[in-house]
Amino acid sequence: MQNQKIIMLILCMSSLGLVACDSKKVDQTAASDSSAIEAKAEVLPYLNLQPVKADYALPFCEKKNCIEIDIQTLKTQDPWMNQWIAANQSSIIQRQIDLKQNMTLQQAINAYVKKSDAWQDDFSQNKAYELHMQTRMASQRNQYVLLQISVHSLQAGVSVKERQYFFVGDRKLKKSLSILDVIQADKQNQMNIWVQKKYQAWLDQQTQDVKSTAPKKIFWGQADWFFDGEGIGLHYRASEIVQDGAQLDIYFTKQQTQQILKPEIYQQMF
Repeated sequence: MQNQKIIMLILCMSSLGLVACDSKKVDQTAASDSSAIEAKAEVLPYLNLQPVKADYALPFCEKKNCIEIDIQTLKTQDPWMNQWIAANQSSIIQRQIDLKQNMTLQQAINAYVKKSDAWQDDFSQNKAYELHMQTRMASQRNQYVLLQISVHSLQAGVSVKERQYFFVGDRKLKKSLSILDVIQADKQNQMNIWVQKKYQAWLDQQTQDVKSTAPKKIFWGQADWFFDGEGIGLHYRASEIVQDGAQLDIYFTKQQTQQILKPEIYQQMF
């Protein structure tokens, strides 16, 4: 892959739980995730991806219960890429407090701190906000890299866990695409049929208790996406679909992947 090849296709989903999927392996531990980052960094030496603590400052805290913010990021050799990652981190932080502005990462953190202070001022027993964020490389296919931003936040007594995924390729386009922008519009129904068929086969193997409480259908737009040498896939963690349900991995064949992806995306990825 050449320096001028970095694209971004943003797959933004609201309740995601994908783990790094390299070939047919999913649901990695945090330790293996770290190893995967280092291994993939060797695949793309020009980026030289390095996991580091993000560059931001927190105000001095005089309260008994102080805000907790920990943001781990990736530092690359490409200034544009570093700025792009920080911009997406800023957007995610703003979404936690219902903001949508053109803010730097530091500005977003300042706004988050301000919201936390206001929450504590409302009632002395209110606890300060918490925000934990990690950015890592989840997978790589040809010139496409799958970056993941994981968030675990606690604000106003509400706990939020979220993962977002970013496909990175030819940066000259500098265009953000949702999952529906990547899949051919007239093939979405066919994809849904394949997904539901796999889901029913999975459901048949579950216990009776799981079957009785499981949904009749699953929504693939909210799944965790990955890709390997054969095609794209979906991943649902254990108990994600239904309590006590096993994990579900749906792999699309090369032919199915070619059928549902837009031709230009398929050609560049596979």
